[in-house]
Amino acid sequence: MTHSESKIPNSQKSLLKNWPLVSAIIVYCVFQLHDMAYLEILSLWAVSPRSLGGLSFTTADVGQVLAITCVGLLVFQLFVYPLMERNFGPVMVSRAGAVLSIPLLASYPYIALLSGFCLSIVLNCASVLKNVLSVSISTGLLILQNRAVPQEQRGASNGVSMCLMSFAKTIGPAAGGSLLSWAQRRQDADILPGDQLVFFILNVIEFLGLLLNFKPFLHEPEDNIPKSKHEESADQENGIQERRSQSELP
Repeated sequence: MTHSESKIPNSQKSLLKNWPLVSAIIVYCVFQLHDMAYLEILSLWAVSPRSLGGLSFTTADVGQVLAITCVGLLVFQLFVYPLMERNFGPVMVSRAGAVLSIPLLASYPYIALLSGFCLSIVLNCASVLKNVLSVSISTGLLILQNRAVPQEQRGASNGVSMCLMSFAKTIGPAAGGSLLSWAQRRQDADILPGDQLVFFILNVIEFLGLLLNFKPFLHEPEDNIPKSKHEESADQENGIQERRSQSELP
């Protein structure tokens, strides 16, 4: 960095040159694409007939599942996530959410083998858990985006993030519906028949997002990386020395 560049205030620096921000936005968009496709597929899959690998739910049944899921999300966001983020950090929470989502999604085709009250209980639990994990990932990445820029750039960075996220969410439902329609026409396929193909592709996208959650792609902001005890003590000593020098000034 040249001397002239070092004098440029943070508010005037290009957001596109801020790789911690750009990488967090890209990973965020990947997971948003996955989440929108999942939500579209879940509703269509639930109301599909058993002959096509669905659950033969009514729209009222689907609404009940979504309502229970929303209540679980509300409780999680208010009481659980703040504690997790404080203890483990947003990056670790996002990675854990992606890892746990993969086996959960892989179990969805086998949920269709259940019936009656057992099916309702298992599907509600799976839906709550899946959405809790998705919200953990998204919230962690949003925190990273805001920590990657100074205060005066957060409005612009959030605008860019929301714009790209909206584009990803536009693709998600169309891609999810088309994928489910195609998969239901191949019930007798030898490899990944029916809805197994759907949730396999969702897992591929989830796994891609998980890979992007690590270095060298995702760079954590410097103030988001926890300092060692030695660094913290050094910072405290420097602060004490600065206060002493200021107090000694006439």
